[in-house]
Amino acid sequence: MVPLILASTSRYRAELLTRLLLPFEAAAPNADETPMPAETAQKLAARLARAKAQSVAQQRPDACVIGSDQVASCMNRLLGKPGSRQAAAEQLSFMAGRTVLFATAVSLVHPELPRPLAELDLTLVKLRRIKAADIDRYLDAEPAFDCAGSFRAEGLGISLFEEIQSRDPTGLIGLPLIALARMLRKAGYPL
Repeated sequence: MVPLILASTSRYRAELLTRLLLPFEAAAPNADETPMPAETAQKLAARLARAKAQSVAQQRPDACVIGSDQVASCMNRLLGKPGSRQAAAEQLSFMAGRTVLFATAVSLVHPELPRPLAELDLTLVKLRRIKAADIDRYLDAEPAFDCAGSFRAEGLGISLFEEIQSRDPTGLIGLPLIALARMLRKAGYPL
C-alpha cells in the first residue's frame, strides 16, 4: 500500500487521523497562508488544503498525501489562530453572541489518481453572549492560542457555545474524518 502522509504539523489533526487506524507519518508543508484580496473563508481553506498536500506530494511522489486547512469567519472577517492571549480575548469578544462559520477543507493527492480529491466541510457555531470575565476564566483554563476562533470545541470551549450546526463534528476540530474516510476509500485504503 502507498505510504500515507499528513501534510501538517498540527497535533489536533494528527490526533484525529489516528482514529482511522491507518499508519501515517506527518510532514511540514510549505504553503503561503496569506489570504488573497476578497478571498472567502471557504476558498481560502480549499486553496490552502490543496497547496499543503501538493507541497508535500512534490517531495514524496510515491505517497498519498493529506492536506487540510481551517478558516473561521464572522461578519465577513477572517479569524485566524490568535497566537496570544490578547488576540484570543479580542476574537472571543468579537464573536460573542454571533454565529461563526468554520470552513475546513481536506485535499488528498495520490500517485495513482488522475487528480487530487477535495472536500469542504462547513460548521456553524453560535457563541453565547460572553462577558470579559467569562473570557478571562476560559483563557485561564484553556489557552487555545493555536486554534482558529480561540477555543477548543473538544474541550472546555464547548461551554462558550449556544449551538452547533455540522455534518461532521471532527471538521470543527480541524480534519473532517467523514469526508477524509470517503476519499481514502476511493484511493484504495480499507476503511
